[in-house]
Amino acid sequence: MAASNSRRKSCSFINLLLSFLNFILFILSAASFAPTISLKMPPTSLGWAFLTISSISLLSSFIGFYSRLAHFCYITHVSLLLASSTGQLLGFLALFTKEESSLSMLGSRRDPREAKVLVRLECGVLMAMFVMQMGVLILSFAVHSCLVREYEGLEAERDASVEKRRAKIARVQEESMANAEKIVELKNREFDDKMKSKYGNNSSNWMKNDV
Repeated sequence: MAASNSRRKSCSFINLLLSFLNFILFILSAASFAPTISLKMPPTSLGWAFLTISSISLLSSFIGFYSRLAHFCYITHVSLLLASSTGQLLGFLALFTKEESSLSMLGSRRDPREAKVLVRLECGVLMAMFVMQMGVLILSFAVHSCLVREYEGLEAERDASVEKRRAKIARVQEESMANAEKIVELKNREFDDKMKSKYGNNSSNWMKNDV
């Protein structure tokens, strides 16, 4: 029982931490739209790629709040986390290693200094989102394993209670059968005693009459 309580407390703490990281990821995902939209609207193909990454990350953080309600939500959440993490890493590497070519592909008409600031801001947000999503992914696995262990523990407790109930019912049945046998035995003895007392007196009277 103590181990079960400690496991539930640890799962509750991990759940709370996961919800907090999902909330931070939700804010970062929403904020990541601003630099791309500010660079050029409508965006270029690279801009649409960054907006798609932000949208997937935003959707994954939203589903993360409900991933513990159903197995399907958990699988969808993990799939979206892996997809958005891959996109964030590739986007970060593209902006960090090839800043000038990324600026030209984004086709911004802003001042070059402002455009560089926006690109570096997008790069930093993508890196922060990637780190957060790695934490969310690890904690999601931990929460899922906690839920599985808790479910297995509940199943084991239920099986143990069922076995105890069966053993108790069997013991009660054995005791009731033993009591019934004793009652039958006592009734048989009483009947035998009555028959002996009745017919024993009659036989002694017949012997006296014959004499």
